[in-house]
Amino acid sequence: MSLRRVRIYEVAQAAGVSVATASKALRDTGRMQDQTRARVKDVAAQLGFRPNAFARGLISKRSFAIGLLTNDTYGRFSLPLMSGVSDALVDHGVSVFLCTIEDDEGLSQRHVDALLDKHVDGIIASGKRVDRRLPVDLSKLPVPVVYAFTQGPDDSVTFVSDDRQGSLDAVNWLRSIGRQRIVHITGPASFQSVTWRADAYREAIGNDGIVLHGTWTEAWGHQAVDRLFCPNQIFPDAIFCGNDQIARGAIDALRERGIAVPEQVSVVGFDNWEIVAAATRPPLTTVDMNLRALGREAGLTVLEMAEGREVAPGIRRLPCELVVRNSCGGARD
Repeated sequence: MSLRRVRIYEVAQAAGVSVATASKALRDTGRMQDQTRARVKDVAAQLGFRPNAFARGLISKRSFAIGLLTNDTYGRFSLPLMSGVSDALVDHGVSVFLCTIEDDEGLSQRHVDALLDKHVDGIIASGKRVDRRLPVDLSKLPVPVVYAFTQGPDDSVTFVSDDRQGSLDAVNWLRSIGRQRIVHITGPASFQSVTWRADAYREAIGNDGIVLHGTWTEAWGHQAVDRLFCPNQIFPDAIFCGNDQIARGAIDALRERGIAVPEQVSVVGFDNWEIVAAATRPPLTTVDMNLRALGREAGLTVLEMAEGREVAPGIRRLPCELVVRNSCGGARD
């Protein structure tokens, strides 16, 4: 198969128009009949025409590149988010540079300087928790900045998952399948996401609900079940967990005690981390934070800002989705 780049004059010739008309049609500029514009685009697609990014940049004074800056070096949150950003921008001819900065202020600044040297059209800042800022000040850069799954300045555009809605969906689902003694095993109380999820749990259950705080680990899920299923305790019939690792540890502990999941106790996690949720036995019902969708919205928004369109600042909460598997019983209609 030939890798030769198709030129604009070939598109024009095949479409029966001038090079100038073909160029305007592909850039959605100029005045022409809708049929002509559609014909040029169809021919370009059939020939596999790709615009020359360097030439486009010279004309528009843009680089058609976006920087994604993150301290989530493990990739748990940044990789699905970047996938969403790339999905959103690829059809606009925009590339994405991923820069992992750990928590090093000096390294962060060097990456920012490198992105600015590349004349990126904008930067998306992302992190590993929503209540911490990256170790670099992005508030006075000469390019637009959008924040996703990290804390931004008060006047910034910030995208986060709607933890409250996701938690309410999880608890209400458990109640809809007849569970009445629902407890919440979650992570450290110092995390904002933990507070949002625990508050939503109490909103659905009432102040008599039981919340156990610990670490974000399978070991903590196991320990919490040992604490709950002690003599003289009212055993829960459902456990809503603050993340999938805690849920997996809880299910392992229940199995070791001979307690059937979901027949006797339903378990729901949070994150929909496929590598954990799908490998849990039984497969884990969990709340998906829709990080790809969050990345898509962040990508489209920074593109709007780069194109000079006005975007109102504020925190935008994107809906989560409950993914029902075998660990809680019941099934979606």
